Amino acid sequence: MLKLCGFAVSNYYNKVKLSLLEKGIAFEEELAYPSQKDELLRESSMGKVPFLRTDRGVLTESQVLTEYIEDMFPEPALYPQDPFERARCRELIEHLEQHIELPARRLYGEAFFGGKASDETKQEVEKLLTRGTKSLMQLARFDPFIGGSVFTHADCAAWAHLPLLSQATKKIYGRDFLEEFLPAAKPYLKLLAGRPHVQKANNDRKAATEAHMAAKATMAAK
Repeated sequence: MLKLCGFAVSNYYNKVKLSLLEKGIAFEEELAYPSQKDELLRESSMGKVPFLRTDRGVLTESQVLTEYIEDMFPEPALYPQDPFERARCRELIEHLEQHIELPARRLYGEAFFGGKASDETKQEVEKLLTRGTKSLMQLARFDPFIGGSVFTHADCAAWAHLPLLSQATKKIYGRDFLEEFLPAAKPYLKLLAGRPHVQKANNDRKAATEAHMAAKATMAAK
């Protein structure tokens, strides 16, 4: 059986988890945190999560896991069959992660974990996110899903990443970049929220976040 290793606070973990759930694949979950300890590095060479244990060994990097899942379990398909549309789906995932999630991640420390981002970082990220969200609006269809009429791996990625963009930009800039640059994204995310597997993954994420914050509070009190 596949074993997904990581923690449900991670958006990249949740992206892969939702793909597994939507495809109806049996899998187990194992709690693991990013670390540079030798024990983790033996399985995840960069000390990152998520990683996936298979009967042939461990795989790392969330998009690699997505591709493996699709190759091993082609039905139900979460990539379009048409080569061009399949490439479009991958293009959306790449854009979401390289031009939205990656710059937004530089705000997460202050937005969610009590850290501090420099004014220079905030200014730079604001420019990158403005460009990235405007560009995504040109690529996304929201008809009703991000790539068109069917749910795909791109929706798994969008569900995992776009809410964090909204939350982080509201906290850092006092502006919701989804509402400002991607107005169709809010009803789209509401549509996804009605899917049973999204609800399960979201409930698991909320529970993991509450447990993580409680543990941090306990450690800080000692």
